[in-house]
Amino acid sequence: MDIILLIKALILGIVEGLTEFLPISSTGHLILTGALLDFNDERGKLFEIVIQSGAILAVIWEYRARLAAIFAGLGKERAANRLVLNLLIAFLPLAVLGLAFGKTIKAHMFSAIPVATAFIVGAFVILWAERRQHSIRIHHIDEMRPLDALKMGIAQAFALIPGTSRSGSTIIGGMLFGLSRQAATEFSFFLAIPTLGVATLYQLYKERALLNADDLGMWVVGFISAFISAFFCVRWLLRYISNHNFIPFAWYRIAFGIVILATWHFGIVDWVDH
Repeated sequence: MDIILLIKALILGIVEGLTEFLPISSTGHLILTGALLDFNDERGKLFEIVIQSGAILAVIWEYRARLAAIFAGLGKERAANRLVLNLLIAFLPLAVLGLAFGKTIKAHMFSAIPVATAFIVGAFVILWAERRQHSIRIHHIDEMRPLDALKMGIAQAFALIPGTSRSGSTIIGGMLFGLSRQAATEFSFFLAIPTLGVATLYQLYKERALLNADDLGMWVVGFISAFISAFFCVRWLLRYISNHNFIPFAWYRIAFGIVILATWHFGIVDWVDH
């Protein structure tokens, strides 16, 4: 196995794990990192999608006791049934819109300039959402109704635009719809399991011709690095939101987007060719 390829896999895995659950867009970071590493061909794009499974496993491990209780209570406990139903409802908007417009979005928006623009626009949405007065009516995800889940699902669907951030759309949308910061974040974590899981399996099936046993080392390195970095990121975020807001992430998004646009404008990096 090419050592350079393994290093690229390690870097991309770390980037995926650190950005998947923060409101800064893992897809956007992976597109830009893949461009810089010259690993953004079809094989690289498939790799970027599938290493999400490492990040999913990190959430499953962090909530393993809670998930076990939910599955044990299915069909018997109202709270477990409601949460699973809400997750299904919230998953549907992105799934339907993704199937309908996925090819168009990939053809026109999976490049550095649209991603950088989405970074900046998303930042101003976060700033606006954080500075408005919050009216909290849902403090725990067990209090969510199907309509609340549908609203969260619609918010998540905005993440089809690369650079928007799936977790950011879901969390900020939840806060706008009356969820506490903690409830919105936790629901975003749970919603990531079916959303990223189905996306990974779908892409594996769709691009199965690109799978090669020679790439096993690359897959293992990317998976493990994504799992470890996502695990620590999830734990850190749960502590962070207890006493902080998301405004620092908004300023990071603005700075990151400006750097991309500036390096493109002054010809430092030819993002268009990437």
